[in-house]
Amino acid sequence: MKKLVVLKHPLIDHKMSIIRDKNTPTKTFRESVGEVGALITYEMTKDLELVPKEIETPLTKMTAYQLKKDVVIIPILRAGLG
Repeated sequence: MKKLVVLKHPLIDHKMSIIRDKNTPTKTFRESVGEVGALITYEMTKDLELVPKEIETPLTKMTAYQLKKDVVIIPILRAGLG
C-alpha cells in the first residue's frame, strides 16, 4: 500500500474554506475547486522523471527537459465536474 500524503499549504487551506462555506456562490465554488485541483496536481507531479532533449530556440541551441513518460490524470466522479 502506498503512503498517505496530507498536503498542508496555505493556499489549499484558504480555497478549501471557500469550498466548504455554505454561502459561497456556485461560480466561486467551481473556480476554487479547479484551483485546488491545480495546486494538488502541482504537488503530485513534482517527482516525475525528465529526460534531456536538444532543442533550438530562436536564439540558440539548448538542452531542455521533457517528461520521460506520458501522464494521465483520471478524475473520480462523485458530485460531477460541474
